[in-house]
Amino acid sequence: MGIEDATSERQAAAKGRIRRQVERLGKMVREFLEFTRGDKSSSNVDQLDFSQFLNEIIDELRPELAARSVTIEFAASPPKLEVLADPTRLAHVFYNLAGNACDAMKDGGRIIIRVARQDQVVVIEVEDSGKGVPPEIADRLFEPFATHGKAGGTGLGLSICKRVVEDHNGKITVRQEPGRGAIFVITLPIVPPKG
Repeated sequence: MGIEDATSERQAAAKGRIRRQVERLGKMVREFLEFTRGDKSSSNVDQLDFSQFLNEIIDELRPELAARSVTIEFAASPPKLEVLADPTRLAHVFYNLAGNACDAMKDGGRIIIRVARQDQVVVIEVEDSGKGVPPEIADRLFEPFATHGKAGGTGLGLSICKRVVEDHNGKITVRQEPGRGAIFVITLPIVPPKG
């Protein structure tokens, strides 16, 4: 079935996804240029409903990942909380982690996202069903130009992710556990509830 055979509703949805992907790629290129020049990234910080933000990212990623035989899902519904964030820049982190997971799972697999509140931070784990981070790169994973086994990779993706998370006063690390894939852990401060 070609695009001309699709319903107008499906065509509109596909066009919307394509437009958002092009916008996202443009923003990623700007982020890449700012990073390589050492510029301070411009920020458009807003108070976000974090559960809604993550759900929108997952919905956007599903068709792209499905084309690569990868599923993405939450372990449980994310808790209701708010964060101060630049949604475009923070979304880039999740797109990058999902893309890296797909690269690590060439025959398909699964990405599980766990979200929990711990005191005044939200902890997000992004785990894939791949083989985990190779030991030879684990110590320098977030350094610029660190890459392993990716044809055409720049080695800047995780460095940019680290910078974005730190610009949000958060932290990103990777955890390895025997028999599991890579587990990226992001912590971000939350906006305390009013009252």
